[in-house]
Amino acid sequence: MTHQGTPEGLGQTIQRFIAWRRANGLTPRNSATYTLLPDDPATTPPDHYRVGLCVGTDKPFSAFDEAIEISSLPAGRCAVLRVTGIIDHLEEAATDLYRQWLPQSGEEMRDFPLYCQRIAFFPEVPEHESVAELYLPLK
Repeated sequence: MTHQGTPEGLGQTIQRFIAWRRANGLTPRNSATYTLLPDDPATTPPDHYRVGLCVGTDKPFSAFDEAIEISSLPAGRCAVLRVTGIIDHLEEAATDLYRQWLPQSGEEMRDFPLYCQRIAFFPEVPEHESVAELYLPLK
């Protein structure tokens, strides 16, 4: 499910995504949760800002009148940064990975956006025990 619009409206899209997941039985316990981050909220005009909300599954599912797209994460090398604790705002970690680590590493980014896998998150675990991994696809 893709959110397009202001970052402030993302919460509504997330709630629709959660409801859609539940309706299909695709809970965080039985299906991986990913977030695609193709746009930087600091440099993207608000009406063009996008975030992809994704669930990993090989089960059949229904769109239930939602705009659901089927796609896959491409295989390949990635830099991975594990973030623990309160992970509601991963922007600082993503910015460090992209703007500091990448230029210093000598690596080049592949033609796929930064993405995140939410490993453990509220309300499944207390917020301070949340875990996410940021993936920066590399050539």
